[in-house]
Amino acid sequence: MGLTPRTRTRRLAPWALLLLAAALLAQAAWQARQRQALRQVVQAELAAPVVASAASAVPAGAAPAQRFARAQRLAADGQLDPALGLYRALQDDPLLGPAARFNGANALMRQAVALRDGGQADAAYPMVELAKEGYRELLRRDPGDDAARYNLERALRLNPEEDAPDLSTAGPARGERAATTMRAISQGLP
Repeated sequence: MGLTPRTRTRRLAPWALLLLAAALLAQAAWQARQRQALRQVVQAELAAPVVASAASAVPAGAAPAQRFARAQRLAADGQLDPALGLYRALQDDPLLGPAARFNGANALMRQAVALRDGGQADAAYPMVELAKEGYRELLRRDPGDDAARYNLERALRLNPEEDAPDLSTAGPARGERAATTMRAISQGLP
């Protein structure tokens, strides 16, 4: 007597779930190893002394993790242009792309805040706009990215959007409209 398809499915379901769980664990372990390797490269880069003339030099065949670490080092040293160039080159990398886009936008924001504090608000404006675009791209790819959302909100406070509604003038009109559309509110009619 053969097994019915339903019986076969019941017998195979636990094995399929076990295989799926094993595959997910293997993937998580691989990603953890990748992150640890990246951390080691970044820490080694940050610990290495920087020669002023070769600060932005990266070997031609350097691994993405090494280029990312160099970009972090350059940004920390205040060398924004070379750091942004390295971050921009890494934005399409599957592992480091989101971090490169986030760090690049953060570097732009730090520079913009420093310019605004120095009285150069006109020079800071385009940097904040570029940072906002970086954060928006991160949110398009991952809407649950809370860090990008928070930083975008801070950037919007620095440079409010032109088409954003002015809530200070819309207050009374919104209140009147709300009362006219609500149920069980008398409009003075019989």
